[in-house]
Amino acid sequence: MATLSDIGVAAGINLLSAFVFLLAFAILRLQPFNDRVYFPKWYLKGLRSSPSRSGTFVKKFVNLDFRSYLRFLNWMPEALKMPELELIDHAGLDSAVYLRIYLIGLKIFVPITFLAWAVLVPVNYTNKTLELQLKNVTSSDIDKLSISNVPDGSDRFWTHIVMAYAFTFWTCYVLLKEYEKVANMRLQFLVSEKRRPDQFTVLVRNVPPDSDESVSETVEHFFLVNHPDTYLTHQVVCNANKLAKLVKKRKSKQNWLDYYQLKYSRNNAKRPIMKTGFLGLWGEKVDAIDHHVTEIEKLSNEIAEERERVLKDPKSIMPAAFVSFKSRWGAAVCAQTQQSRNPTLWLTDWASEPRDVYWQNLSIPYVSIAVRRLIMAVAFFFLTFFFMIPIASVQALATIEGLEKAAPFLKALIEIPFIKSVIQGFLPGIVLKLFLIFLPTILMIMSKFEGFTSVSSLERRSATRYYLFNLVNVFLGSVIAGSALDQLNTFIKQSANEIPKTIGVAVPMRATFFITYIMVDGWAGIAAEILMLKPLIIYHLKNTFLVKTEKDREEAMDPGSLSFNVGEPRIQLYFLLGMVYATVTPVLLPFILVFFGLAYVVFRHQIINVYNQEYESAAAFWPDVHGRIIIALLVSHVALIGLLSTKHLAQAAPLLITLAVVTIWFYRFCKARYEPAFVRYPLQEAVMKDTLERARDSNFNLKPYLQNAYIHPVFKEEDDDEEEEVVKLENESVLVPTKRQSRRNTPVPSKMSGASSQSLPEAVPEHSVP
Repeated sequence: MATLSDIGVAAGINLLSAFVFLLAFAILRLQPFNDRVYFPKWYLKGLRSSPSRSGTFVKKFVNLDFRSYLRFLNWMPEALKMPELELIDHAGLDSAVYLRIYLIGLKIFVPITFLAWAVLVPVNYTNKTLELQLKNVTSSDIDKLSISNVPDGSDRFWTHIVMAYAFTFWTCYVLLKEYEKVANMRLQFLVSEKRRPDQFTVLVRNVPPDSDESVSETVEHFFLVNHPDTYLTHQVVCNANKLAKLVKKRKSKQNWLDYYQLKYSRNNAKRPIMKTGFLGLWGEKVDAIDHHVTEIEKLSNEIAEERERVLKDPKSIMPAAFVSFKSRWGAAVCAQTQQSRNPTLWLTDWASEPRDVYWQNLSIPYVSIAVRRLIMAVAFFFLTFFFMIPIASVQALATIEGLEKAAPFLKALIEIPFIKSVIQGFLPGIVLKLFLIFLPTILMIMSKFEGFTSVSSLERRSATRYYLFNLVNVFLGSVIAGSALDQLNTFIKQSANEIPKTIGVAVPMRATFFITYIMVDGWAGIAAEILMLKPLIIYHLKNTFLVKTEKDREEAMDPGSLSFNVGEPRIQLYFLLGMVYATVTPVLLPFILVFFGLAYVVFRHQIINVYNQEYESAAAFWPDVHGRIIIALLVSHVALIGLLSTKHLAQAAPLLITLAVVTIWFYRFCKARYEPAFVRYPLQEAVMKDTLERARDSNFNLKPYLQNAYIHPVFKEEDDDEEEEVVKLENESVLVPTKRQSRRNTPVPSKMSGASSQSLPEAVPEHSVP
């Protein structure tokens, strides 16, 4: 088991790692040639330009002002300066509410930490149970600060019960206030938001077939009859997945053609040569430029044929449509009511904004979605429980005993005190982190297979499964399986009636593992987040070899966006650990506070300067956040009941069960009171917004605005390609300037859907730049 000295060494290593990352970031961000990497959001909004420095050639790339390095941490107060209302206007409500999750962690755990250390730590530490009664169980100095050090049947356990009530009531109070605050923020955001297509549009699925009419005619007739005063227009959904793949392939070929043309322009003496085989490793040698020109022409012909087929073939038209209305009130009535006597036909729901639509899944027949989700539920079950085997095996290997058994020749090295401390306090957390690297990608693929039709719903679904995976494998797997492995020899030698007592002591001992995991993932991991080493390398490689125009440079500095499906489940794991160990091992709480504080500052900086949102769901994910914190509370209650049952305090069980029941009641109250604001749009608000808009802009023609809002982005891209004439200069080696500034604005087009939002105008019209 890790001792306090081992934890101290691990804390020192992780603090040093975090400081190195932060120092490297503070230095790199000051260099002119990195400005587009660390402040891309302002470039994409057209509000920042590359720093120009007069003087020597070196000054154009390296900041020689040594005074600026003395203020290398000034980015922290700068990240906290922007008010929340300005942050919402700058980055959107999703980003602002995401930051509130970290803020809630601080609001909950700062008072809990002070109370736990002031009351529970002295109560636990002033006992000698571990020293006198259980000498045959491996323990650490940290366990003396935990509930394990309180003797069985002691009246001191009532302190833990009172603290459990205090922690639960405080958490529920904070959650109640935050739920009310976020719900009001969402409604205010929807009221104050500019006109967007999704405010007037409903997605209709399971359109019944009609032998006499096309899908488009059926939709039009149905809504003209049933919504005669509010129906405006519609756009049927077509299966353009094959066309999208061809367009993507042609774009890839075009990028390679640009690369080879640039390479040839820099060296006219020799035409670039390539091999036609897999990844260019083998095959016939051909002229690279001529080959890609031929391939692009061939793909262009295929795209034209496929586009014609999609537009004319009835089989490519899906029984679904985006239906737009003359007012928000009309759309709200349609989206929130049953349209047909048969509840399985004419299914309506709010349309996602165009950037949020995941077009590939619109072509999935609605009847197959239930089957797909059943298959993925079974697959996720097996993934979750079979993944526990390699995690437990490798974690067992990542210990002193495991390493000495697997590699006896390393025993002398491992026994060195410093190396031993590093292994015990650092290696298990690293191993677990490495095992979870590819999990978000796997879960996102599963969510896509299930048929969700928006990027936001895909991320929320993936986040839910990631959270369940963390709950089962990272938390329960580490606590139960880990404790059993650590104490296996003790179990074998003990009598049966002693085993529950040993389990009651062993479960809190896993706090040392979670402390190391928090330091690896929550300290060093968050510090590495702001360094952005991968985007930094990719940008400079692209800028060196591929960039020809300002548009190329803009794409090279793609900042990415907040990955809700990865970030939010990770935050929830810290809530879970904090709730469970607050009454069991309070020594863990300060490590969690450091995580929430550092993460809040780091992600606030990233959201202001780096990340650009792909969609805006108006904080639709908040009910999930609230529900998972409630789950953390319930798990803490169950864990405390189990622990006290091994401490001969059975009379405490009814009190803790009552606390769990109160927590469930609180969740149901919040769900009934506030969740409707996240799933429905009040008709009163819709009428007020419509009335206000008609008064301000009575001559606005809504039909042209909505008519093409939900056309598949592939067709929009094709139209843009026909309109834009791009001049390619093969013999020009310098950067080709463009007459326009960034066409991308905040928010940016979605990487998954490829659609852009019509809610905001372009940053600078192309014809307005001299």
